[in-house]
Amino acid sequence: MLGRTLREVSEALKQGLVTPTELCQRCLSLIKKTKILNAYITVSEEVALKQAEESEKRYKKGHSLGDLDGIPVAVKDNFSTAGIETTCASNMLKGYVPPYNATVVQKLLDQGALLMGKTNLDEFAMGSGSTDGIFGPVKNPWSYSKQYREKRKQKSHGESEDSHWLITGGSSGGSAAAVSAFTCFAALGSDTGGSTRNPAAHCGVVGLKPSYGLVSRHGLIPLVNSMDVPGILTRCVDDAAIVLGILAGHDPKDSTTIQDPVKPFTLPSLTDMSKLCIGIPKEYLTPELSSEVQSLWSKAANLFESEGAKVIEVSLPHTSYSIVCYHVLCTSEVASNMARFDGLEYGHRCDTDVSTEAMYAATRREGFNDVVRGRILSGNFFLLKENYENYFVKAQKVRRLIARDFVNVFNSGVDVLLTPTTLSEAVPHTEFIREDNRTRSAQDDLFTQAVNMAGLPAVSVPMALSSQGLPIGLQFIGRAFCDQQLLTVAKWFEKQVQFPVIQLQELMDDCSSIFENEKLASVSLK
Repeated sequence: MLGRTLREVSEALKQGLVTPTELCQRCLSLIKKTKILNAYITVSEEVALKQAEESEKRYKKGHSLGDLDGIPVAVKDNFSTAGIETTCASNMLKGYVPPYNATVVQKLLDQGALLMGKTNLDEFAMGSGSTDGIFGPVKNPWSYSKQYREKRKQKSHGESEDSHWLITGGSSGGSAAAVSAFTCFAALGSDTGGSTRNPAAHCGVVGLKPSYGLVSRHGLIPLVNSMDVPGILTRCVDDAAIVLGILAGHDPKDSTTIQDPVKPFTLPSLTDMSKLCIGIPKEYLTPELSSEVQSLWSKAANLFESEGAKVIEVSLPHTSYSIVCYHVLCTSEVASNMARFDGLEYGHRCDTDVSTEAMYAATRREGFNDVVRGRILSGNFFLLKENYENYFVKAQKVRRLIARDFVNVFNSGVDVLLTPTTLSEAVPHTEFIREDNRTRSAQDDLFTQAVNMAGLPAVSVPMALSSQGLPIGLQFIGRAFCDQQLLTVAKWFEKQVQFPVIQLQELMDDCSSIFENEKLASVSLK
C-alpha cells in the first residue's frame, strides 16, 4: 500500500479500498520503525490522526477535497507550521511555535493532506549532507537496503555495517529520507542551490525545484531570498506534478510570485520525440565527476537520441564562475537574513544582561553553529562599504551572465538540458565529514546552484543503481515557467529507465507489507 504512487492511493481512498485513518496509522508505524534514520524532528501524530478522521468523514459523504485528501505528507522544518514547533534544526529557534502556516503548507492542508511531521535538515538549510543540524545527521535509507548491503558484504572484511551508513545529501535530507522510506507520499523541501535535487539523487526519489516565482515562499524561513524556492520530493514524476499543480500560483503575501493564473499540471504523453531537442552542457563534464555518473549520463543522452530526439552539445561559458559567484551572493543574503535573530522578539535569548550588545553577541554565539556564523561573517565582509563594489556588485553582474547563458541556449532551439545531479552516489558519513561544510557544498552543488541563480525549473530523476547498489540521479533543466514541459520529458525518461524499488527488509521485518496489493488489485485509475 505505502509503496504505491500518490495517484493510485488517492483512487484507492476514493473507492473505499482503504481509509485515511488506516493509511495514517501505517505511516506512523513506519516512522517509528525507521526512527534510526532520524528523518523527522517532530512527528505530529495527534494532528495527523485528527486530520485523517476529518478526511474520513468527507469521503463517507462523497465530498473529497482533491487528490491529496487523506494523503500523508511531510514538511521540512524550515516552513512555518501553526501550532507545531519549527526549529530550522537550530538552537536559535528550538521551542519556537509559529502562529501561522506557510502558504505551501496551508495549500496542502486545504486539500486535505495529513501532516505526519517536520523533517530534519542542516541548520538553517546551510549544507549539502543533512549532517549539521542540532538533532543529529539524517541517515540514508539506502544504507539499510538489500541492494547496498549485499554489495557491502562482498567487499567488507569484518567491519561494522552500522559504521558505514550513508549521507542523504542536503539540506532537505529528512524530506528525501521520509519519502524514500515510505513514511509519506510527498514531502516539502527547500531549494536554494540544489537542496531538494541533491538529496533526491542520493535517496533515489524525484526532487523538483520549480521556476522561481511559481510557488510562494511566504512562511519559508529565508536563507537567500532571491534564490529560495519550495521544493517537492516524491517517488515518481507524476506525483510531483500533482503536488506542483496544488502549490503553484500567485500569493498576495509573496510579491515575487507570478500574477497569471496557473493551469493544472497534467502531463501529456511524449509521443513525437523528433520535435524534442536535448542539450548537453560541455562545461559539466568535470574531472571530479565519477566514471559511473558520466557513463549513465552518456547512456541517457543515447537513449533520447535512439528514440528520435535531437541531442546536441551546448555551452554555458560562465559555469566556471558560478560557485564563487553563488558563495558571495548566498553569504551576503544570509548575513542580512540572519540579522533578525537577535534574541529580542522570538527564538533563543541568552542570560547575559551586561549590555544589549553583549546579549546580542552571546545569543548568536549560543544559537548558531559554526557553519551559520561562518556564512554570516563572510557575507558581512562582502557587504562592507570598501568591498561592496568589488564583491557583491561583481557577483550580481556574473549572475546576470550565467542567467544569459541559459537564455542563449534555450533560444537556440534546445528544449531541455540533461546534466548530472551530483558528482557521485551517496558516500559514507565517515568519508563525508573529512572536509568542511563550505568545501562539501561547493562540490555537491556544482551542477545545481546555477539553476537557482537563473530562476529556472529543474528536476532530479533517479536513473539506475551504481556498482555499490546505490541510486544515481540525473537532472533535467527547463525554460523558465515551462515546468510542465520539463516534467513531461522527465516522466518519459522515468518510464524508460524503470528505476528499481528500494528493498528495506533489513530495516523493517514486515517490509513486504509495504507493497502488498491485495486491496489495490481492483483500483481503477480514472
